[in-house]
Amino acid sequence: MVDTTSASLKSLLLGLICGGKMPQRKGLENHTAGPAFILLGFSDHSSLRGLHFTVFLLIYLVVLTGNSLIALITVVDSSFHSPMYFFLRNLSFLEICCTSVTPKMLVGLLMGDGRISFLGCAAQLYFLVLLGGTECLLLAAMAYGPYTAICDPLHYSLIVSRGLCVTLLVRSGMVVVAVQVLQANQVFTLPFCSLDLHHFFCDVPPLMELACADMFWNQVTLYTIVLVFVVLPFSLIVLSYTKIIRAVLKMPSVVGRHKAFSTCSSHLGVVTVFYGSAAVFYFKRGSRDSVDTDKHLALFYTIVTPVFNPVTYSLRNKEVRIALKKLLWTK
Repeated sequence: MVDTTSASLKSLLLGLICGGKMPQRKGLENHTAGPAFILLGFSDHSSLRGLHFTVFLLIYLVVLTGNSLIALITVVDSSFHSPMYFFLRNLSFLEICCTSVTPKMLVGLLMGDGRISFLGCAAQLYFLVLLGGTECLLLAAMAYGPYTAICDPLHYSLIVSRGLCVTLLVRSGMVVVAVQVLQANQVFTLPFCSLDLHHFFCDVPPLMELACADMFWNQVTLYTIVLVFVVLPFSLIVLSYTKIIRAVLKMPSVVGRHKAFSTCSSHLGVVTVFYGSAAVFYFKRGSRDSVDTDKHLALFYTIVTPVFNPVTYSLRNKEVRIALKKLLWTK
């Protein structure tokens, strides 16, 4: 019964991502155990594998703990039941899920085995880009709240309602699901000349580098998706904050200007690191000499940014710090 259920789940995932097709492996037909990619990751620094494992495990635990506390506070404390904290709660949830999609990196560092099955790689890629794309749109939606609060404060409660927040979140997820199914299908029906993946996890550009086929349309698809989910949302955020800065500079109160800039800087800092590293990574068609640079860029938007979220939104926010103390120390 368990084997039948497992086989059904695998068939369903294969059908969703690549129409049930196994990868074409030009020159790799002798692999009878089934296709498996090799995540090389930090293989060039095997002597530091233990140090890398310890560092990334600590980062992962910080991400889980910090974002879980933020999500919990915004649920149990009624004073945080506002649109801004609704988005923050969902951002924390996305950060936890996004970081948890890549545990194979920790297993590889611990065991020294970077193998990942085709099915596992396909699932990892799909959920990573799904969560990342949703986060891109969510960060853009989060900029709408401060913009309305500062530029049109009298109508803030009418415009930024809970219904609007839920609608934006649901529609963002629906759009990303459809687009990422198409992209995952396009990537995993490619003929692969090699299964040695020079990365920590399965991502689109590193996988495309292994293909022995004309990649023109794949690159067009990739760049179009990056434009829609990275460049366009970031441009809207920049436009929103340009108007916010103009409005803040017109405030007569120095204290009011300082509070407004402090509130906006947290969100702006997170989006700059996230969008900046993601855009450079996906737009940059790296050569073999830039593999290490690509790896470090990927670490920024998958691991470093989730750490920034609880730090910028809690340690810099007095209300969140007070609520956190009550949650942890109140009997």
